[in-house]
Amino acid sequence: MSLLSEEYARYIVPSYGRFDLDLERGSGCRAWSPDGTEYLDFGAGIAVCSLGHAHPEVTAAVSAQAAKLVHTSNLYRTQPQIALAKRLVEITGPGKIFFCNSGAEANEGLIKIARRFGSATGRHGILTFESSFHGRTMACISATGQDKVKKGFGPLLEGFRHLPFGDLDAVRAAVDGNTAAILVEPIQGEGGIHIASAEFLKGLRAICDERGLLLMFDEVQCGLGRTGDWCGWHAITREVEPDAVSWAKGIANGFPLGSFWVSNRILDDRGPLCDLLGAGSHGTTYGGNPVACAAGMKVLEIIQRDGLLESTRTLGAHLAGRLRATGSPLVKEVRSIGLMAGVQLSDAFPKGDRPPALEVVVRAMSSGLLLIPSGESVVRFLPPLNVTRADIDEAVDKFIGVLNAISAHHEK
Repeated sequence: MSLLSEEYARYIVPSYGRFDLDLERGSGCRAWSPDGTEYLDFGAGIAVCSLGHAHPEVTAAVSAQAAKLVHTSNLYRTQPQIALAKRLVEITGPGKIFFCNSGAEANEGLIKIARRFGSATGRHGILTFESSFHGRTMACISATGQDKVKKGFGPLLEGFRHLPFGDLDAVRAAVDGNTAAILVEPIQGEGGIHIASAEFLKGLRAICDERGLLLMFDEVQCGLGRTGDWCGWHAITREVEPDAVSWAKGIANGFPLGSFWVSNRILDDRGPLCDLLGAGSHGTTYGGNPVACAAGMKVLEIIQRDGLLESTRTLGAHLAGRLRATGSPLVKEVRSIGLMAGVQLSDAFPKGDRPPALEVVVRAMSSGLLLIPSGESVVRFLPPLNVTRADIDEAVDKFIGVLNAISAHHEK
């Protein structure tokens, strides 16, 4: 047991299932433990470090801003905040931006938008989907379609219904006089890389238009480049326009920043949707601080300048192809879009003390590869967007080695 492990046990609330690994520094796709052991990081802080660890230009942008102004609160205006807001509107469409600190806060904002929107007609219900994940606050676990995050925290926030992902008939049947909005991840990340079909997203838009509902996309994990498009849903279809979108994770390469966009489409006599949250209706002390916004602006600039959207599509196809060609009976399916890949392990995986995904991730870590489990049977590959083809090949070779070792041990 390391000193850090002992001190964590003594001083840190044990709310995370941490791996037995201490990390001290990183560079690009690599991270190192204090003893100098090198790891190929294909988790990127759970899809957060879009440009890898310690990107020198992000470091410089943060340092320069920190030397000028770190925090003012949102009582005042700052240039970094408006620069990033303008860029996000250019990426998404006409509307306005709210800045916060995390994905859960961004989704709280969407939930409040839906509630405020529905209040005029006495509606507050929000439809979400099974296997979804929207965050850890009380509202967000209420919205999440996974029972494991809710245990012991009842009573939950009322008004959410969880429907089968991809089932338009179930959505139509669930809409009633209380429904105000639909909240959906175009790509379910924590749920195991489940990708909505174009027909499903277009069908949701049609239902919302027919019944006067908001369509809200949670793009906390899949947005801002991860799919090979700025808007994650554009990798599925460009024929849908949501009413609101949440982001976090990859927006600032590890600096705490979340945000949501709200369309400026005109409602009834209440004016633009994006103006529903007026003064005093929502807020945050740290959200949109100059340092985080400087980091976010630099991240988006580098993704654009270096052609990382195009390379994400190309390298993502290579990653998916390599994973599908493992030939291992332990792999049932690979679900992939851009640089989001989920390996669904098969029923042939040998039974053991740990769930299959956790067994693979722990063994991969011992082989110098960091991956992310999703549930009991999915392993996620979420490398930085500036990953190289050689990095991908090295990671998949290590992964194949882990699968072969598990198979060989089971056959003895």
